[in-house]
Amino acid sequence: MQWLMKIQISRGICKFIHSFSLGPFQLHSRSFSGAGTQRWNDYDSPEEFNFANDVLDNWAQMEEEGKRGPSPALWWVNGQGEEIKWSFRDLRDVTRRAANAFEQSCGLQQGDRLALILPRVPEWWLVTIGCLRTGVVFMPGTTQLKAKDILYRLQMSQAKAIVTTDSLIPEVESIVSECPALKTKLVVSDRSHEGWLNFRSLVNRKFLKLKMSDVIWCMSDPGWILATIGGMLEPWTSGATLFIHELPQFDPKVIIETMFKYPITHCGAAPGVYRMILQQKMANLRFPTLKHCFTGGESLLPEEFEQWKQRTGILIHEVYGQSETGISCATSQEMEVKRGSMGKAILPFDIQIIDEKGNILPPNTEGYLGIRIKPTRPLGLFVEYENSPEKTSEVECGDFYNSGDRATVDEDGYFWFLGREDDIINASGYRIGPTEVENALAEHPAVAESAVVSSPDKNRGEVVKAFIVLNPEFLSHDQEQLTKELQQHVKSVTAPYKYPRKVEFVPELPKTVTGKIRRKELRNKEFGQI
Repeated sequence: MQWLMKIQISRGICKFIHSFSLGPFQLHSRSFSGAGTQRWNDYDSPEEFNFANDVLDNWAQMEEEGKRGPSPALWWVNGQGEEIKWSFRDLRDVTRRAANAFEQSCGLQQGDRLALILPRVPEWWLVTIGCLRTGVVFMPGTTQLKAKDILYRLQMSQAKAIVTTDSLIPEVESIVSECPALKTKLVVSDRSHEGWLNFRSLVNRKFLKLKMSDVIWCMSDPGWILATIGGMLEPWTSGATLFIHELPQFDPKVIIETMFKYPITHCGAAPGVYRMILQQKMANLRFPTLKHCFTGGESLLPEEFEQWKQRTGILIHEVYGQSETGISCATSQEMEVKRGSMGKAILPFDIQIIDEKGNILPPNTEGYLGIRIKPTRPLGLFVEYENSPEKTSEVECGDFYNSGDRATVDEDGYFWFLGREDDIINASGYRIGPTEVENALAEHPAVAESAVVSSPDKNRGEVVKAFIVLNPEFLSHDQEQLTKELQQHVKSVTAPYKYPRKVEFVPELPKTVTGKIRRKELRNKEFGQI
């Protein structure tokens, strides 16, 4: 999260999420199905709406009235054989206790910020729904964050609370003195920690075992927007079961075993996950209950799409979105799949390819992907970058929000992602800014200067590569050992997924006449384009 953002949580968001149906992601808005459910038209926008109260509690009421079957709302498993199943009634009751804990025990009020840094544990969903009930703004972050990353988020947001796990307590404690706004620290743990409130004790969890049903498994890291949409809003808006595997690391064998063991019907994962599965020497990948697969963040190779179809019998559908927008483009189940395309715009977004002045460009012309914000800003689009009006102004381009992503659109309205103007690296679904890695490298005494770009990798699609100019006193050092030392250094000062998997030592970096590093030249060389 480079910038804290305010998101419009409105009935419009719920409506645009539900338009996907359980088969993520569909382009036309539809009302809830089934007796007693709420209905609305495409552009209804009530004055007040709360996802927890108006959606989850509605499903809980339907369960009480016998209008919904016994399938769980949430189904969580881990590698130790433990399982948790919650109905919507369970979810309603325990998230109300979470909301009460935030207000009464933590003193949080509507608009206060809470940093949420947890792995795929059930409490992540309890905290998010508890925040939605109270109006507390939750800010999810990956558990790979280091002290420096956490400090930036806490200071920029002026967060009053943080919820995290045992393993990150030392990182938080090392910087808490620099965060005067932080008043409450909560830990999800079976043990007590001095100075920390125990979230589990506050909410006194209750678990019920329910029967199996269709489920959606979204493997997105809880720190990314897809975890909130594909792993919470989408399935529960549809009244479906959300399946969660703790999955501390992406192990393709564990994923395959899980797909065979549990009745997963819909699966969402980064392209690298599908790629790792395909690389396994498995005779049978025909998962018995799987109906739909979706991916985003980067693109699979054409041959990988074809291999997945041949070995599983299922097409992979691509989606596109940002933290600022949520899912804004998708290939629904009913649409023709154009391999490499991220699909069409999803209501209520009007998406066009624009130039730097906001002028709409014709089909098959490269430009910026823009979302129309005038005369009406669509529900679901972020409002502003917190405490950064200049950043907000930068992305407002005429009548459009400029995503900063380069793309084209064909005559049929299918969008094709080309890359990001600011050299963002997409590695295994993680978006990595080169400056973050370069700054981390600059802290090591061996590094005079560096340039970081993406580099092709047969397993991950892209990885981080660093071109490094050494200081004179390190020129005689063993380069293999120095590479390992620099990689470990980056892991220690920033999130580990950002470390450069490839390192090349060079005498100098290519630069413009004004001294700017020509990263594009280095990247093009890596991909064989020059």
